[in-house]
Amino acid sequence: MNINEVAKLTELSPRQIRDYEKLGLLQTIQRTDSGYRVFTDTQLQRLKFIKHARDVGFSLAQIEALLALQDNKERSNAQVKALTRNHINELSDKIQRLQSMKATLQAWHDSCLGDGSPNCSILKGLQDGVQNDSVTKQACRTECSH
Repeated sequence: MNINEVAKLTELSPRQIRDYEKLGLLQTIQRTDSGYRVFTDTQLQRLKFIKHARDVGFSLAQIEALLALQDNKERSNAQVKALTRNHINELSDKIQRLQSMKATLQAWHDSCLGDGSPNCSILKGLQDGVQNDSVTKQACRTECSH
């Protein structure tokens, strides 16, 4: 299979595939005399593994560790589980940060009158870094009512 066929089957771009090869996530890829890559079924499966791992947010470093564990016949599933638990914890932290950002933006948005005046609680919140909903609403009442 050539790189374009593999790209279609894995839903990766040829550039991503080349990058994964450069990063050493793929074993040596055979080339034709004219320099075109020729992929084996094993490499196709490995690229699918990488794609699925990326889809659930594993970093390239984590994927490298997962691939090393997959390649190691003496591996312990406890290692895989621990790596995954760490990733879940990172995702949970990220979700909390995103929810906090959303709440702050929503408070700024909700407190803005949007009446065409130059006073803007959203810009004020960005300037002041206010992230407490009640403080933001109070700032808007003060600023927007003038």
